[in-house]
Amino acid sequence: MNTTKASAVNDSLAEQLIRFFTGYFALDKKECDEVIRLFSQRNIRRKGYLLQEGDVCRHYSFIVSGCFKMFAVDPVGKEHNLQFAAENEWISDLHSFYEEEPSRMHIEAIEPSVVLQIQHDDLLYLFINYHKFDRNFRIITERKYINFQNRILQNISSTAEERYVSFTKEFPAFVNRIPNTQIASYLGITPEFLSKIRKKIMTDQ
Repeated sequence: MNTTKASAVNDSLAEQLIRFFTGYFALDKKECDEVIRLFSQRNIRRKGYLLQEGDVCRHYSFIVSGCFKMFAVDPVGKEHNLQFAAENEWISDLHSFYEEEPSRMHIEAIEPSVVLQIQHDDLLYLFINYHKFDRNFRIITERKYINFQNRILQNISSTAEERYVSFTKEFPAFVNRIPNTQIASYLGITPEFLSKIRKKIMTDQ
């Protein structure tokens, strides 16, 4: 796995994570200290992996900088993007993380990235001893579930053009940041068809 080793969290990165948590519930000094103690920093180079298929997902990762894709590979070797995540978002294969079973997913850096990670047992420790974190992560998980639910509904009821327009509205920062091949995979279409859709939208404007 082509990543650097995990290291202690520096103060500025810890502050970014603490600001994220306090956006839900204010943390006291003890809770802030626990965040600094239990999270570790990891620098990931472009095309480096947080997770590869067959490995157990050991960490829940908060993205400080950079961008990731989570994808599966079908039997003929084709990639299918399930999720993009960038700054101030979380990424993990939740099934593998909580069930401690081998993952069917890959999580790969699209850009050089920095993440703050917490291990499974340490996260459970926070849930049990500091209930604010239990509530925080419940909200995070619920929002991810809603996003996946909306995406499933779009896939069965919307045209490819409608799905692309929805993507640009929901993730405007990703449109020029993520390669078209990756966006096309996320939408379930070919890059060539995505190019036709974009040209049509520009012509209609």
